Amino acid sequence: MKEVKNNITKWMYWFLFAISVIAIYKLLDNFAIITSAIGEFINIIAPFLGGLLIAYILYIPASRIEKVLRKSKNRLIKNNARKLGAFIAYIIAIIIIIVILNLILPTVITSIVELVNNFQGYYQTLLDEIAKLPEDSIWKSEQIKSILSSIQNIDLSKIINIDTIMQYAKGAISLATGVFDIFVMVIVSIYALLERGKILSFARKLISAIFDEEICQKVGKYFNDSNKIFYKFLSSQIIDAIIVGIITTIMMSILKVRYAVLLGFIIGLFNIIPYFGAIVAVAISILITLITGGFTQAIWMAISVIILQQIDANIINPKIVGNSLEISPLLIIFSVTVGGAYFGVIGMFLAVPVATVLKIVIDDYIQFKNKRKMLGLNNKTKFDVDNQFKI
Repeated sequence: MKEVKNNITKWMYWFLFAISVIAIYKLLDNFAIITSAIGEFINIIAPFLGGLLIAYILYIPASRIEKVLRKSKNRLIKNNARKLGAFIAYIIAIIIIIVILNLILPTVITSIVELVNNFQGYYQTLLDEIAKLPEDSIWKSEQIKSILSSIQNIDLSKIINIDTIMQYAKGAISLATGVFDIFVMVIVSIYALLERGKILSFARKLISAIFDEEICQKVGKYFNDSNKIFYKFLSSQIIDAIIVGIITTIMMSILKVRYAVLLGFIIGLFNIIPYFGAIVAVAISILITLITGGFTQAIWMAISVIILQQIDANIINPKIVGNSLEISPLLIIFSVTVGGAYFGVIGMFLAVPVATVLKIVIDDYIQFKNKRKMLGLNNKTKFDVDNQFKI
């Protein structure tokens, strides 16, 4: 009877193994259909995910405003502190968006169009300046001539103009954020902000129902650590980008660099991406200044921006971020490279907090394994000693 039972168990094992192989083969065989279905599902729930993202961004300001309002002596304000906190956070966000759309964005777009329209004139001026240099100058080398020749063949006026910019903007708005999608995102974000306590409570109950107490504590720990790391990184990088962009714009205006607002905007925007963003932005700014202002102005601008980047990397950014992201520069460069290769700009932006969370998990795992190894070693030593005493 026991032998029959073992045979049945063996046959069931191989049967389930064969079913699993067939299922995996079918999944891989229809991979394109599966990915298409997943992409379609993500497009459907995109407004919902966008609403959650908005709620996540507004969570900290809304919660801090709520704490201030709860200290009010007015009972009406105190009882409605959460609703008022969310409302005030939304008003602040709307004001910031209006300022960007009405003050900064038009200037940036005008500068881009003017730069493109006058590009050929700036390029010819640059060639005239190079022609005045000695024959042994590095600017007359074959490599520089090849680069300048490739730049001359680019007709930016056909690629970038006010009409195409507006078309791109309208297309992006109509594709990603229709009226209905915006409405859904706003509603979802409001409910997520107001009901965040109930949502977290439900998540805790669900996890405790599925896993044991030790795993629940680990999940809670990693959730809290990840949330702190992500929010600290996102908010600090945005604040740092704004500060660097403003300082760069002021500094370039003092140096009388053309398109100071545009270059400040580029450097501030690219500064969100660790390491690579600053390098790319500085290179673009130096090239534009070289074309529009000549060698002397480009050199002064390069020196000023490089000094500013060093001040930002060693003083401004550490003050804003603090020591919450204890991660080596080598790991940052590696994570940004991998994130950019697989997920583009968003991957480069989110690579550092993801790498930080993974580092915490790996460190905990190493510590756990080392602790178990030490306990095993101690038990083995104790066992040997006891046996010796018995002898």
